[in-house]
Amino acid sequence: MSFLYENLLALTWQQVTMWVIGGILIYLAIKKDMEPTLLLPIGFGAILVNLPFSGAVNQYINGIFQEGPLSTLYEMGISNELFPLLLFIGIGAMCDFGPLLAQPALMLFGAAAQFGIFITFCLGSMFFATNDAASIATIGAADGPTAIVVALKLHSAYLSPIMVAAYSYMALVPIIQPPVIKLLTTKKERMIRMDYEPKQVSQLTRILFPIIITVIAGFVSPGAVSLVGFLMFGNLLKECGVLKGLSDTAQGALANLITLVLGITIASQMQAEQFLQLDTLMIMGLGLFAFIFDTAGGVLFAKFVNLFLKKKVNPMIGAAGISAFPMSGRIIHKMGLREDPENFLLMYSMGVNVSGQIASVIAGGMMLNFFM
Repeated sequence: MSFLYENLLALTWQQVTMWVIGGILIYLAIKKDMEPTLLLPIGFGAILVNLPFSGAVNQYINGIFQEGPLSTLYEMGISNELFPLLLFIGIGAMCDFGPLLAQPALMLFGAAAQFGIFITFCLGSMFFATNDAASIATIGAADGPTAIVVALKLHSAYLSPIMVAAYSYMALVPIIQPPVIKLLTTKKERMIRMDYEPKQVSQLTRILFPIIITVIAGFVSPGAVSLVGFLMFGNLLKECGVLKGLSDTAQGALANLITLVLGITIASQMQAEQFLQLDTLMIMGLGLFAFIFDTAGGVLFAKFVNLFLKKKVNPMIGAAGISAFPMSGRIIHKMGLREDPENFLLMYSMGVNVSGQIASVIAGGMMLNFFM
């Protein structure tokens, strides 16, 4: 029983703190149903890797190296960008660019909602090295895979808290966005109706779109072409019409499996001695700042556009320009229904949401172009 006594003596308050953090994430996942596919694996993993002498991660015991499975998964799937890229195939297969292709002007809202990334970079560069500030700023896109790839390519020293912040804020969209939107809009603005007039988008257009976007990204931002390419490849699987089985697999089994493994693997980087640092708290704060200003940028851009339009747009749809797909689009739709039960913003909000998915990858590519 002496080993049990030794393990208990090795327990630190920092590890217990990480248990509490993990427990909160699990609570939010189960009780509040807040992106359980992300928060539950991350929360459980945070507890798993913060047990004394946890065999889940690499460690030295009595001078002997012992390999942990989560550390192995990290090296196999995250440090080489594999998991984020595979997840992008699934996300691309879920995306319906039809509303965006029918209303191309919605792309402007997706671009405007990346404002927070660049203002956060300016703020972050006051406290961190340029490559780290650029990596931290991409948290604001609410796009975990992009944040991971940018941080890896820029060799950021803060990959661990960046990953955790990016995926945590993605899951916390229902908590963060509504207060920001309400602060910046009036009830009258939130009740603006946008009648949807469906426009037929040909299959040829749907097939050409992911190919053209990939080619353009290859010229504009070669460093991010893998991100854009995997996203667009997933969409092409869906739209080509001859690979329904592969498309269903990408949307279902592949996306679920990668999300599961990615979540618990991210937790391997939440060891107390690495995570409970002042720098980590600053990164979490800057990530939240970026997220808030991305939301605000989209809303304020929509309000600005309304100054010149006879037929007004509901400014809430601008907030859907972040990359958290399809969470943000659904939230805007639900907020519209709460203000007016007959106001259906779903097609517009989802159109802006998928444009934000593309815009966030391009924004990440711009960071790579500037600082690689």
